[in-house]
Amino acid sequence: MSLTEQQVNAYETEGFLTGIQISDGAEATRYRKAFDELEAREGREKCQMGLIDWHFDHEFIWDLATHPKIVDCIEFLIGPNVMMLATHFFCKYGPDEKKFVAWHQDVTYWGLEPPEAITAWYAIDDSDCENGCMRVIPGTHRSGIRAHRKSDREGNLLSINQEVPVSKEEEQHAADFILRSGEISIHHGALIHGSLPNQSTRRRCGLTIRYVPTWVKQVEVNSLGQTWSAILLRGENKERNFGELAKPFPMK
Repeated sequence: MSLTEQQVNAYETEGFLTGIQISDGAEATRYRKAFDELEAREGREKCQMGLIDWHFDHEFIWDLATHPKIVDCIEFLIGPNVMMLATHFFCKYGPDEKKFVAWHQDVTYWGLEPPEAITAWYAIDDSDCENGCMRVIPGTHRSGIRAHRKSDREGNLLSINQEVPVSKEEEQHAADFILRSGEISIHHGALIHGSLPNQSTRRRCGLTIRYVPTWVKQVEVNSLGQTWSAILLRGENKERNFGELAKPFPMK
C-alpha cells in the first residue's frame, strides 16, 4: 500500500492523516470479534486502558500491529527502517463514565531522543463525535514540545493525568478523526491531540500502535517507568539503540 505525494506533504504540514482503509469488512469484523472475546475474558475495566503490549501474547494483536498495509504507510513517512515500540488499546464505554483524553503530545513522556515517533490508530469500532473520537490540533507538531501540567478535570485516561494548555483559537481549529471500523488515522508524536467523553451507548475501541525509525534512542524511562520493548519490523537496525527483540509470531 502506498501513500500519495499529496498525503506525505499533508502529513508533514498538518501532522496527521486519517480515513485510510486497512481492512475490508470481513477482516475488520474478524479483528473486532477477536477483541470482543478478549474483552469478555478480561472485563471492561481491564480493557479500557490496561491492555499494553499484549501483542507479545495474542497473535491477532501482533497481526494488526504488523499489518503490511499499516507498516507500508509508516515506512512512507519515517523511512525504510521501522521499529515498533508498543501497542495499547483505548476503550471508552460511555455514556456514564465521562472518561476523556486531555490535550497532550505523545512523545512528552516517552523518553526518546530525538522526540520523534509516529502512531497509527486502528479503529476496532466505528469512531465518531458521538462516541468520543480522537481530535487533533493541526500543525502543532511543528512548534516543538510544550510544557505539560496535571489535568484539573476528573476522568482523564492518560497514564499520569497529563495535559497541555491550548488556546481557544487553537481548539476552534481542532479536527475530528471520524473512522469506520477497519480504518486508521496516523499522527506525529508531537501533534497535540485528545478526545471528548463517549456520549453514546456504543463502545469506542481503537488500537494504538507506536513506531519509530531506528536512529531514535531511549534516554530515560517512559511515563510507566519502563523501557520500550521495541521490535524491528522492516529494514536494518544498525544503530541497535533498543537492542533487537525476537518477533513473537511469524509476520504475514
